[in-house]
Amino acid sequence: MKPVWFLVAAAILVALHRKRRHLEPTLLVGGLIVAVGAIVYGTGVVHLPKIDQVLEDLGEALGPWTYVLVAVMAFLETGAFVGLLAPGETVILIGGVVAGQGQIDIVALVAIIWVCAVAGDMTSFLIGRRLGRDFLVRHGPKVQISEARIEQTEAFFDKHGGKAIFLGRFVGLIRAVAPFLAGSSGMPLRRFAPYDILGAGLWGTTFAVLGYVFWQSIDQVLDLAKKGSLALGAVIVIGTLVVLAVRRLRDEEQREALLRRVDAHPVFGPLARRLRRPARFAWRRVTPGDLGLELTTLLAVVAVGAFVCIGYAVSITPGELTAADRRGMQWSADLSGQRLDDVAKTVTDLGRLEWTGSLVLLTCVLLLVRRKFADAVALVAGVVLTSMASHQIKAWTDRPRPTDGLTETAGSSFPSGHSANAVAYLAVAVVLLRALPGLGSRVAVLAFAIVLVVTVGLSRVQVRAHYLSDVFGGWGLGAAVFALCGMVALVVSHFRQNQRAAHE
Repeated sequence: MKPVWFLVAAAILVALHRKRRHLEPTLLVGGLIVAVGAIVYGTGVVHLPKIDQVLEDLGEALGPWTYVLVAVMAFLETGAFVGLLAPGETVILIGGVVAGQGQIDIVALVAIIWVCAVAGDMTSFLIGRRLGRDFLVRHGPKVQISEARIEQTEAFFDKHGGKAIFLGRFVGLIRAVAPFLAGSSGMPLRRFAPYDILGAGLWGTTFAVLGYVFWQSIDQVLDLAKKGSLALGAVIVIGTLVVLAVRRLRDEEQREALLRRVDAHPVFGPLARRLRRPARFAWRRVTPGDLGLELTTLLAVVAVGAFVCIGYAVSITPGELTAADRRGMQWSADLSGQRLDDVAKTVTDLGRLEWTGSLVLLTCVLLLVRRKFADAVALVAGVVLTSMASHQIKAWTDRPRPTDGLTETAGSSFPSGHSANAVAYLAVAVVLLRALPGLGSRVAVLAFAIVLVVTVGLSRVQVRAHYLSDVFGGWGLGAAVFALCGMVALVVSHFRQNQRAAHE
């Protein structure tokens, strides 16, 4: 007999009875099942299995099928409102555990979660755009989406704006219906997508890595749990102090008294007075929600590009090829011909630093004439940092090149420096878009730049200078570096504008 578990069951039953009018049927049934299970376990009739053995058996049973399970769940989480009934975090944690056992690859798992989560959100967004809010009000109760829930989510949108997409990814209620409501409320896709990409990536990575780390270090976790009394006490003390401090700062008189004492301090006083000047508005402008769509979009590009480059860098093994690499080399062999190979040799030279650097310098001259100093510096920094990072990663990975190359090569294969350099064409196009008249001309220039970047990268596979994973890694590296430089330039420009406005 284990009396503690009877107490647990009693507590659950009391809580269910008190909240029975406010809980959904699924929660009531689930709570009853847990209470019955606690009673049965308390009688000693059954015994809980060892957690490590359960996880090991689960990993062996799922194996590569974990990819399919996690992909479907990540998509249906928002694409079909399944997240209201079955939280997707549980499946993702299981996927991380299976990856920790070595049954699947953690980088591939995170990539699948990220792509499928965004795909589900986009599907729900487009359905919401087509059907509208009234459809959800009429049919929502069938899947536990009441009008009160809709209003709660809409209030969350009103309070946080575009950040609600990012923050809502971590709130079960919001996550399941936010994309649909974003579409039905008329939110532009160009605003929805960056926040959604960032939120889905962070959400999926967090829970997958938690499962992965938990499995890899289960012994250490259990050992730390036994020795964690001091840490727990420290957390409680710090938490109590924070709560007391917040309560005191809410009182206007105590807050004013604290500010007077800080102002009188010889060291902190000048700093505090400076921060309260109107120029401090610039600090608020660096946040994604306030600065605008550009910073959020660039941050999303940085996240995706860095993940692609770093993910391939840690996954590839010297001397071994991925399935995509083998397929790319097969395509190259099938398409090989004198005329196509000659074209590929010509196109691939457009990824040389001499070409991209010359275009960037010419663009910088035009930007300096128009007094766009921050944009000019960002482009130059992007070229320099991309080249430096490419050489450093090459030295780290030391991946051999294909053996039957049609052009001269040197150094490691990963990442493709030509592919990374070619992203400069897209960066130049983005910088110059504002100067072009009409939407048609802007779309044409942007499309041409994208085609050029893709063509240069694929030409490296055609001339057998790189594998396909090298090209993807180069694109990811270039995109991350140029977007990061663009973020810095954007923030600096806003600081300067705010400082000028403060002095006027």
